[in-house]
Amino acid sequence: MILVFRHFFYKNYVGLSLWPFIFIKHHGLKEDMVLINHERIHLRQQLELLVVFFYIFYIAEWLIRTVMYFDSYKAYQNISFEREAYENEKNLDYTSERRAFSFIKYLWAS
Repeated sequence: MILVFRHFFYKNYVGLSLWPFIFIKHHGLKEDMVLINHERIHLRQQLELLVVFFYIFYIAEWLIRTVMYFDSYKAYQNISFEREAYENEKNLDYTSERRAFSFIKYLWAS
């Protein structure tokens, strides 16, 4: 389910997945299939990690990478979940082709 909630977003962020919802910054983004696909990839990741473990791993990885890079935005860009979603967001069939736990291969790649 896609919900519009513009007050939820900071700076340039326009989409967020919180199982089972996709929140977007404004109505026009409902037509942005790449953004929606990116968020659907996150929903798939959340589901396979039973939702709560996704958020635990996401925050832990962001904290570790923030220390590694001394840069919270670079840390965000290099979170394995984000790397998988960004790399595959233009493939609109990705969520149906994707193997479970595919984000793992993005943990060590830089």
